Amino acid sequence: MIRKVFRIGVLVLLGIGPAALPAAALAADARLRALSFAASPVAARVTLDLSRFTGEHYFTLDHPFRAVIDLPQTQALRGLRLPAGRGLVAGVHMARRPNGALRLVFVLRAPAAVHVGWAFSPARGHQLVLTLGGVQPTLEAAAAPSAIPTPIRVRHAPANTGRDIIVAVDPGHGGVDPGAIGPDGLEEKNVTLAIGRLLAHRIDEQRGMRAVMTRDRDIFIPLRERRVIARRAHADLFVSIHADDVSQHYIAGASVYILSLRGASNEAARLLAARENAADLKGGIKLSDKSSTLASVLLNLSQSATISESMTAARQVLASLDRSVPVRKPQVQQAAFVVLKSPDIPSMLIETDYISDPREDLKLRNPAYQRRVADAIFKGIRVYFHEHPPAGTLFAEERERQSDRLVARNR
Repeated sequence: MIRKVFRIGVLVLLGIGPAALPAAALAADARLRALSFAASPVAARVTLDLSRFTGEHYFTLDHPFRAVIDLPQTQALRGLRLPAGRGLVAGVHMARRPNGALRLVFVLRAPAAVHVGWAFSPARGHQLVLTLGGVQPTLEAAAAPSAIPTPIRVRHAPANTGRDIIVAVDPGHGGVDPGAIGPDGLEEKNVTLAIGRLLAHRIDEQRGMRAVMTRDRDIFIPLRERRVIARRAHADLFVSIHADDVSQHYIAGASVYILSLRGASNEAARLLAARENAADLKGGIKLSDKSSTLASVLLNLSQSATISESMTAARQVLASLDRSVPVRKPQVQQAAFVVLKSPDIPSMLIETDYISDPREDLKLRNPAYQRRVADAIFKGIRVYFHEHPPAGTLFAEERERQSDRLVARNR
């Protein structure tokens, strides 16, 4: 019999189901390219490499214990070989459903909870990650040779600690959208990618934290899909990296923005928001809001709390930037950036500097300066999560232990 039924249609309720994705991405069936897993006797971590995002419906069964996941509009790549069972997983089976879904069945040696999340790997593309049981074994991934640092996956917390904090790192622009262009031809999309990679690397080095990048190469990703990537990875924070230009070439320094429900907080912020939002037009995607009425209601109910958390996190990042690099505006700014409009993920947009200034152009193309900016952003994020750890994370457990020790010491 069915023992537990998990999430069904949550993405549609939030207005980020198939209607929110580019039509071209949904024109053909998704392809399951590879399936791999690491397992211990009590847990397993399964990674599905897919050609694109797709929905998922998963549940568990008893007698025997099984974890089942259905992937709609999905086909297995011809010749795909399923791995042999080991550890908690006794075997893996695959079948095509009459409705076009691909069903994967994991036969388990013991009952186990199922957790599902989406991620994006620079080497393997879109990934659906299933965690069976309470421990996440580490998958050893082969590092692709590159002269530029890429995000790494490290062994994080011991088995008896909480989950990692997930930070979505969003390098602005990309592909057909170069962003701002400096006086010597430096393109914003390359600066943001370099800083984003360095930031993701720092996050992945930190025990108890993990980065998910919206892009790790020179490709165009629509603004709304960047938010979809973050949500499907269950991100605790969304950080978008930019390096814009202004007509006054003498203007320089970093700024940090969060969403304003009432629009931009000043005219300059409105102009900047309009420029970033226009990126969608270059990819052939309309900017009109296609969310359902329900999504609008959910947005209104949750956005105020999310903006409050965004402000708290952004202030920490701005303070950290101010200790390391020039800052143009000493207060967090608010503007109507499309990419920041996640209803339930604290989000910020960082203008690392203005590429239009020839002196800042030189700094932004300097790897040492890029690393300084990335380090400053990371330190601000880390301080924020130490002070405001999400429930169930390693940071939350460590903070609770510190509080217990303090109480015991004062008795």
